[in-house]
Amino acid sequence: MIALDVETVITIHDEVINSYELQGLTPDKSLESCLMRVDNRLNYGMVDDVFTLAANYASCIATGHCFNDANKRTAVNAMDVCLVLNGIELDFDEESLGKIIILIANGHRDETYLARWLRELYKLSM
Repeated sequence: MIALDVETVITIHDEVINSYELQGLTPDKSLESCLMRVDNRLNYGMVDDVFTLAANYASCIATGHCFNDANKRTAVNAMDVCLVLNGIELDFDEESLGKIIILIANGHRDETYLARWLRELYKLSM
């Protein structure tokens, strides 16, 4: 599986943030550490498919709050980039996905829930 690196996530963030929003990384959070959580899960066999990998990125970015603004948008787009890099293209219902990312960011859902939703969406698209 193709993983994301820090530079890719920063590029994604820079593309989704609006010019009037607070730019950049927060000084007290580490994007590297945030992404290392996903890398560790991947390296230790805790990621069994691309949906789990993409959901882990979305969850870690949405809850890590490493950026001053646009964390949830960065999370959604990083998830999508991860899927595409690994050969999966999905048409998302933006409203449903937005609600799920908000639930994840607020601690009411987790990456397992998102991975299951992605798998179901993929099955429906077949």
